[in-house]
Amino acid sequence: MALAGDTDALHNNGGWIPKDWQKRLPHNSSPYTSTIVLVVRQGNPKGIKDWDDLIKPGVSVITPNPKTSGGARWNYLAAWEFAKRKFGSEALAKEFIGKLYANVPVLDSGARGSSITFSQRHQGDVFISWENEAYLLKKEFGDKIELVVPSTSILAEPAVTVVDKNVDRKGTRAGATAYLEYLYSEEAQDLIGKNFYRPISEKAKAKYASTFPKLKLFTIDEAFGGWDKAAKEHFADGAIFDQIYMQK
Repeated sequence: MALAGDTDALHNNGGWIPKDWQKRLPHNSSPYTSTIVLVVRQGNPKGIKDWDDLIKPGVSVITPNPKTSGGARWNYLAAWEFAKRKFGSEALAKEFIGKLYANVPVLDSGARGSSITFSQRHQGDVFISWENEAYLLKKEFGDKIELVVPSTSILAEPAVTVVDKNVDRKGTRAGATAYLEYLYSEEAQDLIGKNFYRPISEKAKAKYASTFPKLKLFTIDEAFGGWDKAAKEHFADGAIFDQIYMQK
């Protein structure tokens, strides 16, 4: 799942996993992390350097719909917290996000759709992207695109867990648990780094240190009080995103 909050639904709707599922494996049950960066056209013709450049007139921004895409919620929250820290209030952050989404010509339903819109359909000046997706695009399209690392972004923690009711019904707990534990092994951590996710093992971190730029990262808990609170305040029906987008 893109969000730990999505996995929480397995507990909240039928008790498929325990409430404290994220404590069962190291690092909040996240065997790797990522973050959100910006992808621009060759030569960066619009001069994009940081989040605040995305609200300039004439800048077309590609990002999916946070109502339907987990990845899009990371994008939205990364931009929101940047604005809150830079401009000093929730009200000004909301105003900033409103201007940003006014520059979004199309809201694809998912991150993959937005990636195609930007890279293959050649729409937009800047694509708000998961870091690993940005590197894959760079690998595919070479000098046609460039990566811009913002001054600050969110620490994305894709989490994993065994779905207890499923594995117990099927008798597959041992295999499922072994697979998740393998993700923390040095072999798996090396594969993770090779595929442009940020590994958590010190050995793999050191090996791929030059791949990943250093930037200030905040967590969902620090900035928003966790996924449950963020979802209710920003993405529920009638919440902040709906208020902003209705004004577009």
